Amino acid sequence: MSLAFRQSLFKCVLPLLFLISLVTALVVGSFNPVFAQLPRQEIRGVWMTNNDFGTLRDRAKVQDAVSQLRRLNFNTIYPVVWNSGYVMYPSAVAKRTGIQPFVLRGSDGHDILADLITQAHNQRLLVIPWFEFGFMAPPTSELVMNQPDWFTQKQDGGQTSISAAGEVMWLNPFHPEVQQFITSLVLEVMTQYDADGIQFDDHMSLPREFGYDKYTVGLYTKETKNKPPRNPEDPEWVSWRADKITAFMAELHQAVKARKPQAIFSVSPNYYDFAYKFQLQDWLTWMRLSIVDELIVQVYRPNLQSFIDNISRPEMQEAQQMIPTGVGIMAGLRNKPVPMQDIKSQVKASQERGLGVAFFYYESLWNYAPETLSDRQSEFQSLFPYPALRSPLVKDQVE
Repeated sequence: MSLAFRQSLFKCVLPLLFLISLVTALVVGSFNPVFAQLPRQEIRGVWMTNNDFGTLRDRAKVQDAVSQLRRLNFNTIYPVVWNSGYVMYPSAVAKRTGIQPFVLRGSDGHDILADLITQAHNQRLLVIPWFEFGFMAPPTSELVMNQPDWFTQKQDGGQTSISAAGEVMWLNPFHPEVQQFITSLVLEVMTQYDADGIQFDDHMSLPREFGYDKYTVGLYTKETKNKPPRNPEDPEWVSWRADKITAFMAELHQAVKARKPQAIFSVSPNYYDFAYKFQLQDWLTWMRLSIVDELIVQVYRPNLQSFIDNISRPEMQEAQQMIPTGVGIMAGLRNKPVPMQDIKSQVKASQERGLGVAFFYYESLWNYAPETLSDRQSEFQSLFPYPALRSPLVKDQVE
């Protein structure tokens, strides 16, 4: 190459290099606000429910389950510890309240929750115990029979509603003894076990028809100088009750952090409009008050477009800027298996929007399915081709 040609080429390329440098500087500069937001940990979780106790009771099955989840690059397990008014672990708090544990010990007399946590931690998975029923309990439970004054009612005196779990009653979230009971159970779990956090779902709430019990009516009247509106949808009445639940959640969060500062305070509600209007669950305010360390919004929709609409809501985008955020996806039920293609489409839509996922529930990942076990597990492997280990100590850093 001649000197003249090199000089000519240099003169042509120099302006291009300058332009590239200028554009790069401008682009990098414009990205400063984005880089200020640290990357959030990707949630890859699964709930373990009452339907999974066949696995949870057996040490060998737990070991196999945990190893399988680790191999498929999951990173978080949410085992149920509070369901149907019963605890799933040896509990002095429940015993004082006259409640027997639903499942006290495993097949060889071992502590089920302690065993799961040990085995999961050996595989570097987080375990966040799940208070599935929140303020909910069946009318036949010992809790209802032993503590009838703890439960609220509708305006007509009715005390039950129909949920996915059947007919249930609702603990009064405004009653100090109820608040103390729930707080004591939560702190007991955080003290007795090496859990990485605690999770509450859509039942840490109250259907808007409730709150007309004697205690709540008296409290509302004392604070507002008015009787509760006859219309349960009255905005001020909704706001007053929602704010009371928010105040309790703030106190509960503070109590958990005082006991274990690095614990992950996780919530898994319904989408916000429904949660607030129908369940008095103002989780958007919880998040803005820094009560919530992790958010998983339940979006159990078979229709993909409906699913996408729900995960694209503004509050989801706001959450992503603050905390690890994910979507609850239905993996199947005993009598209603979900095809793997539907699961893959929902996971892909979530990942494209920077959202993590958690599946309801463990057994249905591959045992209640139209596909074979090996095909199902192979497909799950393709969803998470690389590890994304989490740490409860640094919740904003992806390993």
